[in-house]
Formats: sequence, structure tokens, C-alpha cells
Amino acid sequence: MASKRWDALRGSIGFYATMAFCLLAIAVSGYFLLSDREPRPPQEFYEDVPQTETTMPEVSPTGAVDIPPVVEEPPAAELLPEPEPIPESKPVSAPTPIPDTTPVEAEPPRLVVSPLKGEVLAAFSVDDLIYSETMEDWRTHDGVDIAAAIGTTVMAASAGTVAAVFNDSMMGTTVVLEHSGGYQTTYANLQPVPTVKAGDSVSAGQIIGAVGTTAPAEHAQQPHLHFAVTKDGAVVNPDEFLKN
Repeated sequence: MASKRWDALRGSIGFYATMAFCLLAIAVSGYFLLSDREPRPPQEFYEDVPQTETTMPEVSPTGAVDIPPVVEEPPAAELLPEPEPIPESKPVSAPTPIPDTTPVEAEPPRLVVSPLKGEVLAAFSVDDLIYSETMEDWRTHDGVDIAAAIGTTVMAASAGTVAAVFNDSMMGTTVVLEHSGGYQTTYANLQPVPTVKAGDSVSAGQIIGAVGTTAPAEHAQQPHLHFAVTKDGAVVNPDEFLKN
């Protein structure tokens, strides 16, 4: 009896309408159910993503959650590399100076005196020409002519050694003394026989000869001493030497 009813119902239009409504309801429900779920990536995605472990905070028996302490990062200055130590410089020992044991002899002060006292007839002049009465021309004069009577004694102007005694063709009898400091003094127009010879040591003020008239280049002048001075071979003003 029941099967006859089912067959009758299945063959009617209402049966098919009921079935279509049920299928539509199932389809709508499935759509909304699936639309709320996020799409799952393919299996290859999970294989490429590195797996990390998540550590859950431990729960104490009292129910409190133990939070791990936060580790502070060191300051940026502590992350810099340590400076390399500077090597210590070794002291350089200076060579030991060798003392000079050469004995030093005290040199007495140089005494300078005028070879004689008298009037200056012709002054020192190497920059300007002066007139020579004997030669009757203008020329330089490398010394000073001091007037004195014939036979007036001539003294050494400073201590030294007799370098030469000779008869000059222009200046007559001449004595040359060598002194310290590169100085030389020349005494000309002396009498023919001086009182010293080459190699003698003389002191300041010692008599070395006498005024004469043996200089042909200056015979027009009255009797006098021709006195000249050089330093290291260069002529200097006799007045400056006598003032030292």
C-alpha cells in the first residue's frame, strides 16, 4: 500500500519539484559554508616555508604565566672591535760623547802700542787716490806715514814673531812681524840695519829698528816711518788695529 503511494508520488510533478528544491538548498548551504573558509595553499607552499617552534609560556601551579625575561642588546659601542695595542717603542740610546782632553792654554790679552809718536804725513787710503810728491802722480796708500827724526826708535806694535827682514826697492829697509789672529804689521823706511832678524820673537813695545831715509818711493817727504797692517792677507786701516 505504501509502495503504491510512493510510486504514485514519484510519478507526479510535485515529486520532482520537491527534489529540485532540496538539491538547491544543499547547493546554497555548501556555497556559503565553503566561502567562509580561507583558501588553503597547495602542499608545495608548506614544504618551502621553514617551520618554527613556538614556545608557549609555562604556567605555574598557581595559574600565573611565567614570562621569559627580556634580554637587552649591548650598546653599539660594545659591538665595536677592540683597538689593537700600540707596540711600545724602544728607547734609542744616544752615543756616549767622547770628552776632549786636549789641554787649553790661556792666551794672554793682546797688547797693542803705537810704533812711535808723531805727525801723520800721509793717511791710509785704498779707496781714494792721493797725490805722491815723490812719484808725482795719484795713487793709493796702503799704510800710514808717521813723521819722526832720523834715528827715532821704532817699536813692535804687538807681540809676535819676525816673519821677514829685507830691503824693498820702493820702501827701503823693511821688517814684517806676524801676530795672532791672522794679523801682520810692516815697518818700512828704516835705517839699513834693524835690531831684529827673521825668526825672532818680540813683545809689544820692543825696539825693532830706527827711522831712516831708505825708501826711494817716499824720499821727497821728511823722515818718517811707513807703517802698514794686513789681516789674512787683506790690508786694513792701521788706526783700527792700534785702537784694538
